[in-house]
Amino acid sequence: MKICIAGATGAFGTKHLEAIDAIDEIDVVSVVDVEPDRLADMANERGIEHWTTELEESLARPEIDAVILTTPTQLHAEQAIKCLEAGKHVLVEIPMADTLAEAERLIQTQQKTGLVAMAGHVRRFNPSHQWIHNRIKAGELTLQHLDVQTFFFRRSNLNALGEPRSWTDHLLWHHACHTVDLFQYQTGAPTSDIYALQGPPHPELGIAMDMNIGLKTPTGALCSLTLSFNNNGPFGTFFRYICDNGTYIASYDDLEDGNSEAIDLSEVADSFNGVELEDREFFAAIHDGREPNSSVSQCLPAMVTIDRLERCLNESTE
Repeated sequence: MKICIAGATGAFGTKHLEAIDAIDEIDVVSVVDVEPDRLADMANERGIEHWTTELEESLARPEIDAVILTTPTQLHAEQAIKCLEAGKHVLVEIPMADTLAEAERLIQTQQKTGLVAMAGHVRRFNPSHQWIHNRIKAGELTLQHLDVQTFFFRRSNLNALGEPRSWTDHLLWHHACHTVDLFQYQTGAPTSDIYALQGPPHPELGIAMDMNIGLKTPTGALCSLTLSFNNNGPFGTFFRYICDNGTYIASYDDLEDGNSEAIDLSEVADSFNGVELEDREFFAAIHDGREPNSSVSQCLPAMVTIDRLERCLNESTE
């Protein structure tokens, strides 16, 4: 299978390139980015035969089967639609769009083309969260309260590698989107009740730097999400699953119980790398001709909830 990665020199483009190194019979044959010098160096170093600053140039190459988009958020829906219309399967990093209307337009295009379109909700694939999900499905656990902290120090416009961004990150449409989808995925239910509060906007970035979100399902499960770009200290996202039959604390690759005892995740999946597992699901769905876990259609409920939260935030500031 021949793949194009757009946004290849960024933090997540690099993660996908490294993940694909561990997957047999997948060949990255084209890379796209806006910085030609960095892109050329990376392509030459990795032996990738084609590079370009124009996505359309890669989409015109008949040998390419699928595209992974790790480009700026505001380009996601438009570029994913272009990929589908060009006959390419597409995996788009989250959020799949920065408005509900654009997410719905992307899903309509997927349904029209019948191609695989997947959103990069990597939490569904991290073994720590898979372990919880498997036990919920087996009836061994019922989630009562998911408490999540998402903390970064982002007072300047830098990416996860500490490099300048050409776009501005967003607590709601990007970082909250991870947890909203995960909560609805783990409970198997839509969100019925919501609240959202945010702090003042950054004077230069123009975005809220702190946010507090609450969610509730019709069955009574709760999610409490705290987000900050002002946190000066250890950063990342930390999950506490409070269940009827135990409490579990998850990070990206690790899981422990409420007494800080580590849980063995070695039998959960073939890798501890969530991005690799996400990519494997994308390629397997293409190969098998099926809908992937984390398809854009499956992830639409998260976009509906994010849209509701945005309207709640807008109303609270009027």
